[in-house]
Amino acid sequence: MTTDAVVTTRGLTKRFGRVTAVDDLDLEVRRGEIYAFLGRNGAGKTTTIRMILGLIRPLAGEVRVFGEPVRSGRPEWLRRVGCLVETATAYPNLTVRENLELHRRLTGAPARAVANVIEQLGLGDAAERRAGQLSLGNKQRLGLARALVHAPDLLVLDEPANGLDPAGIVEIRGLLRSLADDHGTTVFVSSHILVEVAHLADRIGIVHEGRLVEELDRAALVAAARAFSAAQLTEQQRADALLTLELERYFLARTDGSVR
Repeated sequence: MTTDAVVTTRGLTKRFGRVTAVDDLDLEVRRGEIYAFLGRNGAGKTTTIRMILGLIRPLAGEVRVFGEPVRSGRPEWLRRVGCLVETATAYPNLTVRENLELHRRLTGAPARAVANVIEQLGLGDAAERRAGQLSLGNKQRLGLARALVHAPDLLVLDEPANGLDPAGIVEIRGLLRSLADDHGTTVFVSSHILVEVAHLADRIGIVHEGRLVEELDRAALVAAARAFSAAQLTEQQRADALLTLELERYFLARTDGSVR
């Protein structure tokens, strides 16, 4: 384990009956980086996240967060963690602002934090709306806002782009990048979408059937994707991929205010 490790797992294993969800997993997430956990649905990503957060116990192995064993019975480190696991949840009869205010009080965040995170996540128009009446995209934004309201040192996000439109995905990507680059926040994010992590992550761990099969940085991932595109894709498929990339750049420019 390196001295700047925020999350480490060693030999992490979890089975549900005869199914091995996570198999002898070794991970290390470093301070201030965005680490993407990439794999198909059912690859073991959510189970790993639940063990990292202490929501379920492993069959074997160890998890440490900020150097503390997760099963130590001393969860002080949880105050430094923000998380969104699987489906964004909230109290449906409370407004967006009330949900965030409740979470702010529970975490001891300053009074200004709610207004700040509403602005960060673009929830201003929905702030007085009940959570149960929100669109899927705004429910996801509210879940992310709850994870961020206490300015955590570590963000653990399970498929954070779920329910977001292309502009929203670009917006959240920029926010996470800013948190890591400008505030030193460590981000551990799971996804099954290659293009999403290729634009976002500093390092990528590829998981399949509960095992870490490869770990590489962003440059290596982009190089591998280009080689695959040249060797395997038709002209039409490459054109479609280029169009998708240009649309993402357009949405990013709109978010930044450079396109009107």
